[in-house]
Amino acid sequence: MVSLAGSQIPSPSPGQSPCAAARPQRRQGHSMRTIRSALLQPDSSPGSPSPASRDGGADAGDSDIENLTDSVIDFHLRELAATAGPAHPAAVAKSSSAINAAATELLDLSRDFSDYSSFNSDISGELERLAAAAGAAVPRSDAPDAAAVDLNDLESMDLSADAAPLERVEPFVLACVQALGPDAGPDARRAAAARIRLLAKHRSDIRELIGVSGAIPALVPLLRSTDPVAQESAVTALLNLSLEERNRSAITAAGAIKPLVYALRTGTAPAKQNAACALLSLSGIEENRATIGACGAIPPLVALLSAGSTRGKKDALTTLYRLCSARRNKERAVSAGAVVPLVHLIGERGSGTCEKAMVVLGSLAGIAEGREAVVEAGGIPALVEAIEDGPAKEKEFAVVALLQMCSDSPHNRALLVREGAIPPLVALSQSGSARAKHKAETLLGYLREQRQGVGCRAGAVTATSLAR
Repeated sequence: MVSLAGSQIPSPSPGQSPCAAARPQRRQGHSMRTIRSALLQPDSSPGSPSPASRDGGADAGDSDIENLTDSVIDFHLRELAATAGPAHPAAVAKSSSAINAAATELLDLSRDFSDYSSFNSDISGELERLAAAAGAAVPRSDAPDAAAVDLNDLESMDLSADAAPLERVEPFVLACVQALGPDAGPDARRAAAARIRLLAKHRSDIRELIGVSGAIPALVPLLRSTDPVAQESAVTALLNLSLEERNRSAITAAGAIKPLVYALRTGTAPAKQNAACALLSLSGIEENRATIGACGAIPPLVALLSAGSTRGKKDALTTLYRLCSARRNKERAVSAGAVVPLVHLIGERGSGTCEKAMVVLGSLAGIAEGREAVVEAGGIPALVEAIEDGPAKEKEFAVVALLQMCSDSPHNRALLVREGAIPPLVALSQSGSARAKHKAETLLGYLREQRQGVGCRAGAVTATSLAR
């Protein structure tokens, strides 16, 4: 077991276990469940997962904007009908301030796109209802000793707070940590990782208890296991544990980022999806984002975009978006070929990936290399088509991405005009939401300037010719 010395955990009294000394107060566990609602909150947006699918630490699905598809995690996209002051088109052209404004727009979107108030990772475990009330504590004298615990009892144990207070769970946690030790055999370590995964998916207080028990550093080596079952269990156990904010620092300190990237590249499909989600969770610590990118996470996330299930694609999209708040990671994503699958996903209507792909594409368009790649991949026609034929939310996300593409690029504005974007933009400026109208009017202003600039240059050429 890993020593707890040097931590800020209170020292145990004689006869008291380390877990007992640091045992968190029991509270209603947070399963990170998102309630599906068409009503938009100030810090949320359309498209959240079904409550029926968000019950434990991990197992689930969702549907499309208002019913997003069955993703491991799904994120609210910010409501685009927020008020915005009008801007005269001439005031926003030919300056880098326009790009900064568009970048700020996308950063604002990211707060909800990447904010996971719901998280279900254990996709191969059975769903368990989270207990709503805390149970009465069992006296310490009634708790079994860790050495006498039969870990098989966990399979049938009711882990709700009423049936299993922490005092009853703690010996099982300690026994699992022992079984994860370097002296244990591979079968024992595989079984212990599976049981930690089971324990960690139910309740917040159990996750905290596991976090101070020494389980986290004991799980990390299994991320590189050649046993796919052991690797998947370790990935998912760490994902479930990362739902507790205080555990994220411990997971990072245990050196889990690079092994998680390894699992993202080499694991089973569920292991890859859960590794992506675990990295997303760790990227909640801003300093980790550059580290995750430097450890090679971007290429396997791009591969998941291309070859993953719908669920895997959605997880990869959300993780990429969070990581690409760092400019260097944008460059890595473009170099890894992210733009082509993103443009392809824009055409997959009704899958729950289209809007997310537009937002990630808009983020990558924040750098020159990204804009060039979007043009080469046919991104402008795909976004114009979404404005023409897509539902209301897709139109809004598409126009925001096009603003990022065209705010400081006369070349891209000319491409947009040639693609016939003016009629659908005019229609959107007249019939969309307040936000969509404003963005469409701003983009139309850019296009008018483009045409006026072309006309002025043509007039100057004619005058010069006549003067000769």
